[in-house]
Amino acid sequence: MDLPDSIRQFKESENFWVSLARDGISILAIVATFALLSQAVFGLWTPMVAVESGSMEPHMNVGDIIFIQNIDRTEVISHGSADDYSSFGMEGDVILYRPYGQEGVTPIIHRAMYFVEEGEPMWEDGPAAPHAGYITKGDNENTNRYYDQQGMVSYLTPVKEEWIIGVARYRIPYIGHVRLIFS
Repeated sequence: MDLPDSIRQFKESENFWVSLARDGISILAIVATFALLSQAVFGLWTPMVAVESGSMEPHMNVGDIIFIQNIDRTEVISHGSADDYSSFGMEGDVILYRPYGQEGVTPIIHRAMYFVEEGEPMWEDGPAAPHAGYITKGDNENTNRYYDQQGMVSYLTPVKEEWIIGVARYRIPYIGHVRLIFS
């Protein structure tokens, strides 16, 4: 039996194990295609995160899936730095960053409000920035009345550019609840 006959027999077989193998190969092909497209478009193998808290409401809700573009492929536009630019309902980009640059902790997805240089006050009458970076804040006015650097999220520490994973680009509501069930 030659190769084309073997392939045809594999495709047409009604044997349970052969059918299961075909389904497995199909799933692997779909996952590989998605990963390759994600890398090509967003610069990340896994460009999606599920929103875990209400800190970005009303623009991002718990259970939303957010597509992230790799920071190496874009620039961060902070709140008020570009005319007529908005992202997720407000001025400035929403960034995904590692708090204090730590690996293995849950990244934070908040809005880049503005950039400060080392030694500049982090906010009006605030302390001097220990290094250059972004001052960030969640959009939810009820839970995020202050900048992250004024509270528990990134206390007195601007977000360094190397801590940023990427910039939020697209949102798919609700389907992230499936992912959150498993965490």
